[in-house]
Amino acid sequence: MRTRNQKGFSLIELLIVVAIILIIAAIAIPNLLRARIAANEASAVKSIRTIDTAEVAYSTTYPTLGFAPNLATLGPGANCGNSSATTANAVLLDCVLGANSPGGSTSATANTKSGYLFYLTGGTAVNGVVYTYTTAADPVTQEQTGHRHFYSATPGYITYNESAPATSADAPLQ
Repeated sequence: MRTRNQKGFSLIELLIVVAIILIIAAIAIPNLLRARIAANEASAVKSIRTIDTAEVAYSTTYPTLGFAPNLATLGPGANCGNSSATTANAVLLDCVLGANSPGGSTSATANTKSGYLFYLTGGTAVNGVVYTYTTAADPVTQEQTGHRHFYSATPGYITYNESAPATSADAPLQ
């Protein structure tokens, strides 16, 4: 018990304040993680749309080549400040999404952005022209960075799958 001459908080009062703070944190942290996952997924969809747009621009600019074979071709190349476009580095993607790594079909060659691994695979060339491509975005970890996998092919519509890498057979994104 306190007397009138004692100042400060009792141990019980401090424990009650700490308990209230822990309860608020227990409520807020899961909501924060869900919001982060939703933001990462929205960023992944936007990035796939950006890749689709870059592919169309590349095939329009270089009709004798068709679509780009990988993300590095759409990006700025090793020199991120490079402003001159070439067939090898079209400068259509930013330095993160169009990084110098090829953005191929394995996690070792994927480009990472906002908790997602991005892949771009050009189709088989016919007479030197690539007429198709596929792009995919998979979460780095499904528990922390995103729950859905995304996929897009030459037509440009995006599909998703919640349990495995998405394909053209999966549900379209609404």
